[in-house]
Formats: sequence, structure tokens, C-alpha cells
Amino acid sequence: MAPRTPALETFPPLRAWQRKAMVEYLRRRSEDFTAVATPGAGKTTFALRIAAELLADGTVEAVTVVAPTEHLKTQWADAAARIGIQLDAAFRNADLHSSTDFHGAVITYAQVGMAPHVHRRRTMTRRTLVILDEIHHAGDSRTWGDGVKAAFEPAVRRLMLTGTPFRSDDNPIPFVEYERGGDGLLRSRADSVYGYSDALRDGVVRPVLFLAYSGETRWRTNAGEELSARLGEPMTQDLIAQAWRTALDPAGDWMPQVLRAADARLTVLREAGMPDAAGLVIATDQQSARSYAKLIEQVTGEKAAVVLSDDVGASARIATFAASEQRWMVAVRMVSEGVDIPRLAVGVYATSASTPLYFAQAIGRFVRARRPGETASVFLPSVPHLLGLASEMEAERDHVLGKPKDREGFDDDLLERAQRDDQASGELEKRFAALSATAELDQVIFDGASFGTAAQAGTPEEEEYLGLPGLLTSEQVAELLSKRQSAQLAARKRRATERPAEPSAPPAPAPMNAAQRRVALRRQLNALVAAQHHRTGQPHGKIHAELRRLCGGPPSAQATIEQLEERIATVQTL
Repeated sequence: MAPRTPALETFPPLRAWQRKAMVEYLRRRSEDFTAVATPGAGKTTFALRIAAELLADGTVEAVTVVAPTEHLKTQWADAAARIGIQLDAAFRNADLHSSTDFHGAVITYAQVGMAPHVHRRRTMTRRTLVILDEIHHAGDSRTWGDGVKAAFEPAVRRLMLTGTPFRSDDNPIPFVEYERGGDGLLRSRADSVYGYSDALRDGVVRPVLFLAYSGETRWRTNAGEELSARLGEPMTQDLIAQAWRTALDPAGDWMPQVLRAADARLTVLREAGMPDAAGLVIATDQQSARSYAKLIEQVTGEKAAVVLSDDVGASARIATFAASEQRWMVAVRMVSEGVDIPRLAVGVYATSASTPLYFAQAIGRFVRARRPGETASVFLPSVPHLLGLASEMEAERDHVLGKPKDREGFDDDLLERAQRDDQASGELEKRFAALSATAELDQVIFDGASFGTAAQAGTPEEEEYLGLPGLLTSEQVAELLSKRQSAQLAARKRRATERPAEPSAPPAPAPMNAAQRRVALRRQLNALVAAQHHRTGQPHGKIHAELRRLCGGPPSAQATIEQLEERIATVQTL
């Protein structure tokens, strides 16, 4: 028996961007439509409304949803069932055809890649709408891309969705339209775009505070040589990778101190209007995830939910956690994309993965707003590349084909290679033993601006930032951070003047190293930007963006000493 056509009058109200995109879709009536919307904006609801419209007017008879993971198959099927569209999440390639009890099926890109001919036959049997969720995954491998193209070319309609920056490689994504720009490069073109800044302005997503922690790290090579480095200092990429890996070592002090700070922030949010707020630690691998879960129990006295793999049991654990009031979850990569747990409000980025795509996916787990004023807080290592990504949360990126690759920063392969091979003039061996790592709050990044100066973990200075109210507008967050920074600097100056005079002339101050100079210059730049904010009323982020436009260069968290000095000179003339 064929399922009933969904009733449009019972469909939940759409947000403004969803209505606008739907009108554009129905007006255009083209085979392919690409919608880019920030995580948490409601891409699933938008796509299901399009499906309901096309089923109701007879344009299509069936719906196929292609999702990245097994868990998301269940999530799509559940969401569709709530509005009267029945999708089979248990469909297997061996089934060949969908049961007539369903409007269609939910499958993964991997399923399509393994048997594109099966899905091509299904698509040709009935007039089909294909929803390609997180379409950038169709470029993950040649097999997947070719499979998606072969399977769904016969579809009557194709709706492509993505909520993250497009890929940084040259693999063209099937059914995405590319246009040649003035520089001769092909860029992806979306039919509807709803970015993070748009959603933040509309109150659809939460503002995100990034709390970056530096600290001293020490490790030993298998040749017996001890090396040390401070997170956040300028150094070679392989040394950054080794220091980063040492900081994330569960046996060191950095992770316990950061987890303690993150749990304190979670407590503040729960006491300030988000009683069910939850935290998520994103780990690199299963062994680290289990170790972090033990640390959380030691720090908080409560067990953490652990999600280790993309299987049926993991989906059930995620669903149980989402519906509970448990404080913490630890997971490897599967929770980084598409998984809907709206109460997640505190994150610990304890993974070595650092591509823009993965970072955006991970941060997207914390931004879904449920009520006005909710904020999200993400704790991360003070690694220049991560700080740059945090500063550019609102950047919108297209997929560019043929663009020269930027060698700065990290990708997963580079980081893995840096952790495995000898890359620093023979100083690093293939293996090392982490010896120690301490944590120190380096800075708070919000709306592209950097606030605060170094504060040791567990000190009142750190507590001032961890204790920011949990229900604030974006403007209130920026204002409070500016005040906290001013109070922090004033307190330090006051303590310095209250010290008793030395009987003899003080020794000349030791010359600052490069890291100390950068900290001092960044502090001076932030103070000048704050002063400009009070004079003009412009947000801190806009002032920083204008300085970057005038002077060039990366966000201040990544800027060189020379670039910081140029911006200081420029802001003094504004």
C-alpha cells in the first residue's frame, strides 16, 4: 500500500531564510539547486518541505536522501516521519528496490559508491527527488563522486545541501555548478546562501567564544633528547605538531586543566539559564577518547558518555545522551557533522584534525540556538592555524578548482606526517614520549577579535573569563570581554605599583623574545581597538576586519610582529 502524501498544512512554520529559499526553488523549477546554510540553520527542515511540495503536486513520486553517516540516516528518517514522509533508513544495496510502504530511502555515499547501478535503477523506476546532504562528501573519493553522478543523473530533481566550507582540493563535486571568475578559476555557485553571520544576526545560532590555551610542553625523542616548546610561539610546523600532540596527551597536565576549566564553564551555563547544557570533547582516536572519559570522571565525579564508532550502538548512545541531562560526551569524528544535539554548549577541541572543513563541522555542533541569549564556548589549543580558523568563523568559502594550494597551517595528512617523520633538521625522531604539559589561558577569541592576556589555569584571572554569563547577546559578549580585558590590565598595573620600592636601582628589563613581543603587541592592538569601539560604536570584529583590509595579513592571532606593528600604527590614525 502506497504511503499517504504529506499534508502541507501541518508542516511547521519556516524561518525567513527557508521561506525565501523555497520561493526561489519553486520559482526556478530547475533540475539542480544548491543550498548552503550554516550548521544549526535548519537545512533538514528546508529540504523536507521541498520534498513535501514536490510529492504533493506530483512532480516526483519518490525521495532519496544521501547522507554521510549511518547515524544521519536514522536522523533523516525520524525527521521526515514527523511531517508525514516515510523514508527507509534500513535499505541495503541487496534489497534492489524500496518497499512500497515508503516514499523512498535514506542511504550513505558509501552505499552509492559500492553499487551505483542499484541506485540508478531505483531512480529510473519512479520520478525521484534526490537530496544530497553535505554534498562535499561526493568529492571524498573518485569512486563516490563517479557513483553519485552515475546513480542520480536520471533524477527529476536534485537538491544539494551543505553547511560547511567547500573542499580545498580539485575534485569537482557532482551536480554543483561552477562559474569562471575574473582570475580564470572556477568557483562553485550556490542558489541559496545563509551564512553564520546571517544566522547570528537572526538569532538562529549562538555566538561562540573560543578560549585558547597555551602552555609549556616537553617531550623526549627515542634518541633520548628532550625538547620543549610553548604552544602559540612561532616555530616550524613539525614542532607545532609535536607540541600540540604533547598537550593533548591524557597523561599530562594540559588536558586535565583544560577539562576542569571547561567543566567550570559548563556549570556557569547551567546555573545561568541553560540547566541541561552539555559538553562534548572531540578526540583524535578511540584510545584518547577513553582516556579523556576517565579524566572527566576524575575531574567532575560523573561518568561521560563515550561514542567510539559509527555503528548502531553509537547512534543509540547519541540519542540517549541528547535526551538526557548527562553533562559530558566524548567522541571521535562521527559527532563532528550533522549530528543534532541542541543542548551542546561547551566543546573541547582535543583533536589533531584541523582542515577548515572539519573545524567548521566540529564547531557546528555547538551553535544551534534554542532561546535568545544562549552562548557557546569552545576550548582549544593555542595553535596559530586553529586560532586563524576561530577568527574567521563568519567567512564564507566557495569551492575553487585550480587554486594554488596554501602551504601554511595544517591539514590532516601534514599533521600525521609531522607526528610520524623526522622533519626538523634531524631533531625529531619517528617516535617521542610526552613528558609534561601545563595549561594557561592565552586569549579569548570572539567575532574575529582577540581579548585578554595570559592567565594561569585555576587563577582568579581565568575565573573571570570562565564566569561570563551564559545568556548574552553578541553585543553584550563583546562589551563584557572588553571590560574584562581592561580590568585584567588595570589589576596587573595596580599590583605592579603596589610592590615595595627596591633599595637599589632595578635591573634593566630583559629583552623580550618573539613570543613575548607578539603578546605585548596584541595586547596593545586590542586596547586601541577597544578605544576605537567606544569612540565610534563599531563592533570590535569590524574594526579588526578593517585593519586587515587596510594592512593585509591574517587575523591578529596569526599575525606577525611586523603586521601587528603596522595595524597599531594604522588604528591610531583612524
